[in-house]
Order: sequence, then C-alpha cells, then structure tokens
Amino acid sequence: MACGVFGASSFKGQPVFPYIYWGLRAQNHRGHQSHGFLTYINGEFYVYRSLDLVPKIRASAIHEWFGRLPGYIGIGNVRYTTSGKTDEKSLIAGTQPVTASKDGFKVAISFNGNVVNTFQLKREICRNFPGFSYECDAELICHKLVIELARRKDLEYAVEACMKEIDGAFSVAVITREGEFFAFKDPHGIRPLCAGHSPDGDVYAFSSETVGLDINGFVGDFELEPGELVMVSEEGFERKQIVKDRKAFCAFEFAYFARPDSKFNDKYVYEIREEFGRNLVREYPDIVKDADVVISMPETGDDAAFGVHEESGLRWERATRRHRYVTERAFILLEKERYTTIDKKINILASKVKGKKVIVVDDSIVRGDTTKITIEKLRRMGAKKVYMFVTFPRIIGPCFYGIDMATYSQLIGAKHTPEEIAKIIGADRICYQSIDGFAKATGFKKDELCLGCLTGEYPTPLAQRIADVMRKKFLEGFEETARLYESPKLWDEFRVK
Repeated sequence: MACGVFGASSFKGQPVFPYIYWGLRAQNHRGHQSHGFLTYINGEFYVYRSLDLVPKIRASAIHEWFGRLPGYIGIGNVRYTTSGKTDEKSLIAGTQPVTASKDGFKVAISFNGNVVNTFQLKREICRNFPGFSYECDAELICHKLVIELARRKDLEYAVEACMKEIDGAFSVAVITREGEFFAFKDPHGIRPLCAGHSPDGDVYAFSSETVGLDINGFVGDFELEPGELVMVSEEGFERKQIVKDRKAFCAFEFAYFARPDSKFNDKYVYEIREEFGRNLVREYPDIVKDADVVISMPETGDDAAFGVHEESGLRWERATRRHRYVTERAFILLEKERYTTIDKKINILASKVKGKKVIVVDDSIVRGDTTKITIEKLRRMGAKKVYMFVTFPRIIGPCFYGIDMATYSQLIGAKHTPEEIAKIIGADRICYQSIDGFAKATGFKKDELCLGCLTGEYPTPLAQRIADVMRKKFLEGFEETARLYESPKLWDEFRVK
C-alpha cells in the first residue's frame, strides 16, 4: 500500500499529537481511504482510526483530541489499499496504525509498502496466533516483528529477521511497549522514508516524504538507506545497517505519487518532473515542430508541461484546471467510481484548444481511463490533433510493492504497443519518455531504481517468479481474478512457495 507514514517523539514530554496530525495532513495525497493516529505514554497505546481524509480540527475541539491521544511518542498513517478488501467493513478493519502482542512484548507500527509472500507469513503467524486473520499487510509485518522479538529477545535481530524473511517493500515506523521508537526499511529501500528533527532538538521524526517534516518546521536529516534500522533517543538518531542489497527505489514516486515539493536524493520532485518535460521535447522533435500549444493534466503533469514549454518555446496554455474540492485521486479510486470522478474533476477551457494541434502532458498511462476521457473532451471541443507526452515510460507489468496496479489485465500497456494504445484512447500519437531519460532525470542510477513495472525485472525473488509465471499465462489468455500476490489459485496451482 502506498500509504503515508509519520512518527515523532518529544524528549521534553510535549504532546506529540499535533506533529502527527500535520505530518499526515501534508501527506494525505498518499492515501485518502482511511487515517489513524496512535500515541504512547507510560506503557499504554492510545489509538484513533477512521475512514476518509484526515479531518480538519476545530480549535474548540483540540483539547478533546489531546485527551483522546495523550503522549510524547506517536505514529500515524494515511492508507491507500493495495492489499485486502475494499468494502467499508474491511477498510475500517485495515486502518493503521496496528498493534500486536506476544509473551509480554507489544509493538505498534505504521507501514508503507506491500508484502508479496503473504501466504507464507500467514501460515507462520497462525502457528503463533491461532485464528489469525488480517485486512492489511501492516498486520503481517506487525505480527512477524512481535514473534521475532518474543523469540530472539533482541530488537536488532528481530528486525533483521523481518528484512530477510519478508519479500516485498516496507518502510516502517515502530513504537514498543517500553517506549522504544525506531524505523526500518526493506533491503532494497523501495518505498521512501526520511528522518528529521525540530530546530530545538526536542522532537525527532520519521516521514514518508519531506513535506511531512516541512509542515512541522523540522530540519530534514536523511533518507533511510535500504536495510537500515534507525533508533531514536535523546542523543538523536542511531543508524545501523542491518542488511544490504541493491537499492531499488520506486520510480513511480517521481512521476506521480510524491508531492512536487518533496525531496528525494537532494532534488525536489518538481525539478525532476520539469526535466522529464525537457527530455520529451528532445526525444520527439517532430511532434514539437507540428504542435501549436502545450497543456497539462493537472496537477502531476504541470511541472513536466513547464519543462516542455521551456525546452520547446511552445506556449503552455493553462487550459486545464482541476476542481479544487473534488479531492479524490482518480488512480486510487475503485473502478466504478473512477469514470465519473475523472469527468468531474478536470475542467478544460474549450476556446483555448479549438482548432489547435495540442500536446497534452500527463504523468502516466496505467489503465487509460483518464486519458481516454480527456481526449474525448478535447475532440468535442474542436482540438485538431492530440499528442500525448507521457513522463512515465510504458507500464508493461504489475507492481508488487505498493502501487495498486497488481494484474496484467488492468494495464493497457501490458498487451498493446504505443501505436495501439494511441488508437484505443483516441490520440494521434503517444510519446512515452525513454527509461534511460527518466532515470537520468531523477539523479539516481538506473540500477538504483525499481523499474519492474517497466522492464519486467523485479528486485525481490518471489515477485519475479510470480511475474514470470503470470505473464506467460496472461499472454495465453488466462483471466486474472485477484491481485497476483493475493490469489490462492496462483499459490496452489503454480506452487509458488
């Protein structure tokens, strides 16, 4: 699940809830289905969980919240579902943070990522917790961690066991019953997690994105390394490299998921997206020469559109506007909700595109729904030609690590060439950024990015095996009925162990 994680600890005993609250508000784009807060004081956890966006809090209600969530250590989460069911009951049950206890050990976690070897872990957990059932991968991580703590009586070894035995992506912030506060990442560092502190040195925090630190006025210190455990104490952060493997940071963070004002690898995401736009101009000069105007799909296409404008000299016409209070991100909606939301959330100014050959800059094409609806609108409004400039290269395979594109059949690029996709969605041409150009713009080396959905080469072994088996079956006409990593039929029929 591409959720948002925030956690903080105050060593002067100040109420930590406000920091958690604002850290999540800054990251609500990472998940709108549910939110939760957990605080700690004197060996007790206090929890609040609910559906939908993090709510606005009236000044008159703040004391009520402090009473509900006391404590000087806390973690929070905003969730977007990539595991479990999506009915209301299941969403409530799967809201984070989650807790687990065994043999006197108790932990609470906020988690961002996705577990691939769910069936293996569930079997192990059921041996220790008979009747165990779960609605989100966070519960797998949480129970696995507490099992290892009870077994090994050593935090570092328990975290190491999780890193070595869980296949998938996980960035995790944790509080124990004893008040220990720490965070860790999977050995490939697929999902983001950064650390920072308040200027007075009182509060130390973890956040999925730097904007969670910024909104609290914190100083950003570092991005956690793959396989790193970071403990928090009054002296600050203690960093321990537990397991080391190839870095494979999620490429989709740059194109779509992260906020433009967040930083990865000391570069603002918006600057990287501007470079994506410049790359597209360099890669498709014939289209640029033929076009009259550039427009963007707001808001993740805006920065790249500016880059196209800068590099090409074409006017960037701000002819597409997002209705500010239609807040749902269409990509993370359920299928039945997606069409009507897409149609309502984007307003296109007809007079600015009528009779024009238009370059439309978008962050990605996953299913093709958004793009097709937009192009239909542009045609009705009299656009002479519609060229799509797409910053994220063609997606050909599912994601196993926290982006909800988990089957081949839902991906328009899994079975169709760019030319075929253009015909399906009604564009005159689809122009994807090259993988090499994309990687160079991020500032990461190509082999430091997870590009599994673009290349079919995944950083973890079980994900690779499932992808290989299922791609062959998909091309032979096999009908996928569930997320690949959640399909009992897959695990039984193909004996993926």
